[in-house]
Amino acid sequence: MADTRVISADSHFVEPPDMWAERVDKQFRDRAPHTVKGYGGREGEFFVCENIAPIPVAGFFGAGVPSAELAAHNRKGFESAPASVWDPAARIVDQDRDGLQAEVIYTSMGMPLYGLDDVSLRVACFQAYNDWAVEYCSHDPKRLLPLGLVTLEDIDAGVKELERVAKKGMRGAMIWAEPPADRPYSHTDYDPFWAAASDLNIPLSLHILTGRKGMGVDFFKDNLALQVSTLHHEVERSIAVFVLGGVLERFPKLTIVSAENDVAWMPYFMWRMDFAHGRVGQASGAPVKLTMKPSEYIKRQVYASFIEEPILLDGFHRYAADNAMWSSDYPHTAAIWPRSQEFIKETFSGLSDADRQKVVHDTAARIYNIE
Repeated sequence: MADTRVISADSHFVEPPDMWAERVDKQFRDRAPHTVKGYGGREGEFFVCENIAPIPVAGFFGAGVPSAELAAHNRKGFESAPASVWDPAARIVDQDRDGLQAEVIYTSMGMPLYGLDDVSLRVACFQAYNDWAVEYCSHDPKRLLPLGLVTLEDIDAGVKELERVAKKGMRGAMIWAEPPADRPYSHTDYDPFWAAASDLNIPLSLHILTGRKGMGVDFFKDNLALQVSTLHHEVERSIAVFVLGGVLERFPKLTIVSAENDVAWMPYFMWRMDFAHGRVGQASGAPVKLTMKPSEYIKRQVYASFIEEPILLDGFHRYAADNAMWSSDYPHTAAIWPRSQEFIKETFSGLSDADRQKVVHDTAARIYNIE
């Protein structure tokens, strides 16, 4: 099998440590996200901002570090970061080494900022990031494809920011993986935002670790295996709301992306929603009218990215080729870099050329309008 054309549907920036302070609106500069070495007596460098629990930065650029060396690596700081953190030309070199044609690139440090309590500060941080990410990717906009950050306390402001980043050339936007409990995504307050995303043809991503509750050191400290094993649950709940709450019925052109939450659970989830809707969907006091089965909305409008998940092949006939998108996760610790071509050949050797090409290239190219 020759090298396959590959797009990573979920890679990451690592924002330089001084980026926020240099770019955030002046009134917030003394409160901007930043890094601190030796925070609380701990070894290493930590990303900090107000109520966000400090996060060791080295995990954001652990790609290619052998497992036996990760503990020592995670105690390091930005002096160990790859050149691609600062230099987009170096990023292209790393793409070539991994055999990628392009990357859809998400934030790293912006993820925990979804948990910031001060909404005005969060908005300012997101705007600063969006501008920086566009500038970074302007080096090669056909291979470096940025996704923006949008928060939705103020829907009108969220619409304006979505329109602004779309005009700048961003290919998609991240929203909360799960919104505040008192305003789920089925609330009609959000409808102007769903309409704008549909009109702009901007996919909206629900990325791992971007719920309103936030994340931080406690996530890494408190039973990490348990935390990682259940990470997809908040996105699972949000997708159920989009489908069973009637959002995808009302907005048939809206595209939702489950990012880095894996895929193998999706076929069961689709069956479970079909079963629940068929059995008890009309038993509530205010039933939501759906014109299709829940699983059909998933196939029509919900996409999912994954990294290293061969088990998805077990349910491939139910949900995969037209909806699942492989991602390298570079430069995070979970990344397969620089062995992505090798992994693809080993894992998807049993698929037809057409199906393999959809998963590792064509589906991402289609929803993000990648040439």
